[in-house]
Amino acid sequence: MDSEALKQRLAGLISRSQPYVDHANAQFQKSKHHCSSILKSAQKDVHRVSQHPHFKEIAYGLILFIFVSITLTRYILQRRSRYLSGSSTPTTPVLEKATNNKLKDPARKPGEWTPSSFQRPTPPPYENWSIEHTKPLPYRPFRYGPKYFVTMGLRNVNYDDWVELDNHYPRFHGDKARRITERGQKCCKTAPEAYPAAVELLEELRSYLPERYPTLYQRTPTGIRNLWSGEDLDTTSDPLPEDPMQTAARLVQDDLAIMIEKPDGQYYLLAGAILLPGFWRLEDKYGMPLSEIHTSGDVPQFREKLEKGMMNFFRRLKPEELVARNNYFLQVDDDLAWSHSIGSEDRPDISWNTAEKNRAIEHHFFRSERQTLRRLPKSGGVVFTIRTYFHPVTEIAEEEYVPGRLASAVRSWGDDVSRYKGKEKYEGVLLEYLDTKHREQLARGLKLEEEDEKASYPW
Repeated sequence: MDSEALKQRLAGLISRSQPYVDHANAQFQKSKHHCSSILKSAQKDVHRVSQHPHFKEIAYGLILFIFVSITLTRYILQRRSRYLSGSSTPTTPVLEKATNNKLKDPARKPGEWTPSSFQRPTPPPYENWSIEHTKPLPYRPFRYGPKYFVTMGLRNVNYDDWVELDNHYPRFHGDKARRITERGQKCCKTAPEAYPAAVELLEELRSYLPERYPTLYQRTPTGIRNLWSGEDLDTTSDPLPEDPMQTAARLVQDDLAIMIEKPDGQYYLLAGAILLPGFWRLEDKYGMPLSEIHTSGDVPQFREKLEKGMMNFFRRLKPEELVARNNYFLQVDDDLAWSHSIGSEDRPDISWNTAEKNRAIEHHFFRSERQTLRRLPKSGGVVFTIRTYFHPVTEIAEEEYVPGRLASAVRSWGDDVSRYKGKEKYEGVLLEYLDTKHREQLARGLKLEEEDEKASYPW
């Protein structure tokens, strides 16, 4: 289009628009006159009221009322926004909360289970999943201080997302295979009472994994085939060629555990494949009831804040429900399977007391767990999947908001949590580094007030 034609089209457009402009201007003048009249009337009213003998007291009271109303409204809106986004507190199912007599199930005696007809929903294939390109999910389950809350932190999860696999799979698979060869009998155990539950778990994985990850797994007449490694695993023979928990562990990146209820109402760890635990050993906890597992590990505030809710949760958990929780630790070495910085895995008295203090920041790793819990419908056993996410601190500290929030979270730990997480061994180096990275982000223009809009727990 030449310039003359363009000028003509613009002139026509202006001409057609003129009536609308004139109308808008007339409306504006009318509104201006109306507002002026209202303002003059208001001025007269204010002048008349100002002659009242108690005008100042009334005015001050009105200003105070408006200020309180605005402040309260903003607080309620912020609380509502945080609640809807889930940024401050993870969803906690009713199952986790303290029970009363109305919620108890009198029909089932402790240690007895009637098989359920529940069948896990068939998941869709994980869209575009790739063993080379699908990155680990960025769980960052820590919150700003000043207070650290000790809770189970459960949230409901869709059954489609029961097991998470990503491009770290080759490392996990290789580490597990090595650990089974070197320490299989210490890391993988199944008691006779838990054997049916372990076989049921194995069958669940044989069904779920080819449905969810069809490019990695294929169901076979006798078991399951790993299309990446070429392994054919037998899951149907009687007897099975190896411990069913050990076979199950070969299939996923998670460690696995099964709790079985006994007639005393306690849940006991009677089956496990704990190959990549970092800080604890199956042989130390095997056969223990749930409460003793936590008290023997000095879990902070377990008796006061966790035990009752946890026992109620296990008692009432149904096969239809799948829940998850996240936690996090700091580690001062790069070994996914066992944190050798706290001592040899075969040493009887391992603890943070044996760890080297204030190692360079390059040795600091962020270790996060995503645990899921579900009840197996046939056996009634409760299955834990324990998926570890393991990253250098120097890597996650490059993410927006993470260094400032993590530093605040570490500072919020009480003395008991600090001892449990080994804070004294690394806080000097870690906090100095995180504070520096946080200042750098602020200097680049990071807006802290926008964080809730970009991420919510546990991300």
